[in-house]
Amino acid sequence: MTATPTAGSPIPVGVSACLLGREVRYDGAHARDRYVTDVLAEHFRLVPVCPEVEVGMGTPRETVRLQGDAEAPTMVAPGSGADWTARMNTWSARRARELETEALCGFIFKKNSPSCGAFRVKLYPVPGDKGLPRRDTRGLFVTAFAARHPLVPIEEEGRLNDPVLRENFIERVFALHRLRALFGGRWKRGDIVDFHSREKYLLMAHSPKHYKQLGQLVAAVAQHTPAAFRDLYMAGFMEALAVHATPKRHVNTLQHLVGYLKKDVSERERKRILAVIEDYRAGLVPLVVPVTLVRHYIELHELPYVGAQTYLNPHPRELMLRNRV
Repeated sequence: MTATPTAGSPIPVGVSACLLGREVRYDGAHARDRYVTDVLAEHFRLVPVCPEVEVGMGTPRETVRLQGDAEAPTMVAPGSGADWTARMNTWSARRARELETEALCGFIFKKNSPSCGAFRVKLYPVPGDKGLPRRDTRGLFVTAFAARHPLVPIEEEGRLNDPVLRENFIERVFALHRLRALFGGRWKRGDIVDFHSREKYLLMAHSPKHYKQLGQLVAAVAQHTPAAFRDLYMAGFMEALAVHATPKRHVNTLQHLVGYLKKDVSERERKRILAVIEDYRAGLVPLVVPVTLVRHYIELHELPYVGAQTYLNPHPRELMLRNRV
């Protein structure tokens, strides 16, 4: 059973321990990532995990790599020939289960690692087979973790250098935290309606199709058991946010929000706001510029429904994620 977050508690995010500066890599070194330790640590409670040390490989240690079938790779030390596959898979399944008590809302993994690599990990042919290494699998612990925690967004530290991937990952971390807070205690249909209403434009910026489907699900909430509805809604919500919000959908969302201002701003002001949105569409300004302008007018004219939209504040401004997308 996944733990329920308490109000005001730091959001827990798993992280490969070497990224925090812990000297747990095969050569006894670390791979400290300053963005993780100096920026994200200010907003999340980071939960370190090092599969290779925790499974008993020690530090320093001989290198291991993945080989064979991408769907069921083996973890082997090419120097000694030691096969760690069974031990790592058994440990990974147990550790993934134990992490349910942490209620993780995200996980940042070390790229290229045979245990922690989440994307395009190098896969070698078995000895005697011809061919070059391919990049079409993921680390053994990541595989076990993702199977046990399908809703938890996962990312690698290297990919966090991409502004779009970074913003999408962190946005989903905060979204999963909101969902768990919503369903963590006793909830009523009205709570769901209010939540879905606040998330409307965030969902539309990612996937109008999912927003429509989730709306239909909310309308039929009485037809499901509470547990079934919770599972369906959370899965659909996180699936929607995994779809990257495009400039086109951001523009459409912002234009909808401007529509709420038509009774409160002059035609000249409205045209100026729309012009700034067009500047964003053309790539002349980052997303933060039109969002800040729209939010300013919404707050100025005290429009409670639209002012409560998560889209306007999906994550702390201090992270400056929309300054670069």
